[in-house]
Amino acid sequence: MDVSLTAEDPEHARQDARTSESRAGCRSDQWGERGTAGAAIAARLAFEAVSHAYDGAASVREVSLTVDPGEVLCLLGHSGCGKTTLLRIAAGVERQRSGRVLINGREIAGPSVFLPPERRGIGLMFQDYALFPHLSILDNVRFGLTALPAGEAEAEALHALERVGLKNYARDYPHALSGGEQQRVALARAIAPRPSVLLMDEPFSGLDRRMRDSVRDETMAVLRETRATCIIVTHDPEEALRMGDRIALMRGGRLIQLGTSDALYNHPVDIFAARFFSELNELRGTVKAGCIDTALGRFAAPGHPDGEAAIVCLRPQALGVSAEKDRAEIGGAEGIAGRIVNRHFLGEVDQLDIAVDGLAWPLKARTMAGQGLRAGLDVMVSVAPGAALVFPDRAD
Repeated sequence: MDVSLTAEDPEHARQDARTSESRAGCRSDQWGERGTAGAAIAARLAFEAVSHAYDGAASVREVSLTVDPGEVLCLLGHSGCGKTTLLRIAAGVERQRSGRVLINGREIAGPSVFLPPERRGIGLMFQDYALFPHLSILDNVRFGLTALPAGEAEAEALHALERVGLKNYARDYPHALSGGEQQRVALARAIAPRPSVLLMDEPFSGLDRRMRDSVRDETMAVLRETRATCIIVTHDPEEALRMGDRIALMRGGRLIQLGTSDALYNHPVDIFAARFFSELNELRGTVKAGCIDTALGRFAAPGHPDGEAAIVCLRPQALGVSAEKDRAEIGGAEGIAGRIVNRHFLGEVDQLDIAVDGLAWPLKARTMAGQGLRAGLDVMVSVAPGAALVFPDRAD
């Protein structure tokens, strides 16, 4: 039986008639007062050598990872890398093939134990929000509060809705809300039971760019107030850099690198990690006497053996550019001659494509806008000291 309702159903007709009254004096873009979300008792979540496969194809490979109480960890990676599967394993929606999942040192999923999702004290917020269309906003939020008496469950649900600024929408139905409002209802539903661990799968992917920043900032404020341990799945590196206390970068089901935003950005473990966080200029060469000679000059390659094929990686913002007529020194070096072949205005910065002798492809450089740099101009290009990243040149 299809329990979904349309706007022509009697209950929806009554709900639509109530909408103008329930929203009177309420701006839906306003969130509730900060500091008022209910706090949880955070737990430590650990994965020990967890593996998983779909129809024999490995999706997660020997992942070991611990998330500390109250920490916000971002699981980052391309689609299909295993990050959502790892989240579902933690929630109990999927069973791992091997390994263990523990909360505060207690095994909740392993060779001989498997706690069902409702006994784990873990909240899960789905990518599509998964709101029940036939339930009111209030009933959606109190859906997971069945252990409480009816009056307490309603009070907790209303409190969670008030924190996300949607208490006046409690009697509405999901179809009456915008995407951003539905996201906030899903967040209220996730925090209402005050879970010790909260898992969020791409929570902002369905929002337009204009709305995403504000919703993300407010969501992070709510998460900090709840003090819950949190894992957020995302494929957006900027989002991970902004939100995570630490980032776990995954590729092909494996954990590639784990650390703070600064560590992953400034000290990527390999070229895959470096490429994930930024566009790169890649200059190939061979290590000789601890250095690599390139069309942009010589770069140190500590730790790389002589004779190794290597790639020098330079982020666009690491390149200094000045008009050749100025002969300005940037970073203590005069630089290499080049010519701007394209200029792309990006608001606060210009992105320049610069042709340099000895390079098959133009360099990408980012400079402050308004410096008079234009296509066809001869320039000098230099590299900020210490900006080069060097990796072995091998097939990925």
